[in-house]
Amino acid sequence: MKRLVRYGAWCLSTMLANPAAAADDARANRGNDPFFQVSSAIPACPLPLGPLQTQHEWREQAHYRAERGTSCWAEGRCRLPNSYRYDTEIAAAVQRRLAYIEPAMHWHEKTTLWLLLQRRFIYLQGCVAPDFDSRQFLLELGKTADVEQVIDQTTADPRAKLLPYRTLAEPDKALAKPGQ
Repeated sequence: MKRLVRYGAWCLSTMLANPAAAADDARANRGNDPFFQVSSAIPACPLPLGPLQTQHEWREQAHYRAERGTSCWAEGRCRLPNSYRYDTEIAAAVQRRLAYIEPAMHWHEKTTLWLLLQRRFIYLQGCVAPDFDSRQFLLELGKTADVEQVIDQTTADPRAKLLPYRTLAEPDKALAKPGQ
């Protein structure tokens, strides 16, 4: 038992002496992926985690991000040598696209949404009214310049036990299965 107490004290002193060890668990937008809220009509919609990752999560995805980022260019499907370089331009273009489709769809008054942009994909996260035409909205959003795919991670029930996206409040909670 004494050995266990000494080991615990050693671990604590090591962490206090080395703030970088504790910082590994701090969440940050390590890839500088655009993430922003575009509407707020549905009350109590849980805030998505978005692109925030621990250092460990970031390291786990490093190879995938590098491969996915360059394969589009190597295959001759992209004009830029890295898919992630499109995201800042897409962030501006998607704002124009949303403004353009608002008069026809009235999406702003029926949703609380955040957009996460990664490698030419738009991850649509948040809450929609039960009568909202998500399918048409996704189609219209997919017409944004340089967007390869739009991924729907929305819910019509902000109080659901399982959500289709990770939240800031409970980042490690299990996700709802698609169609659930």
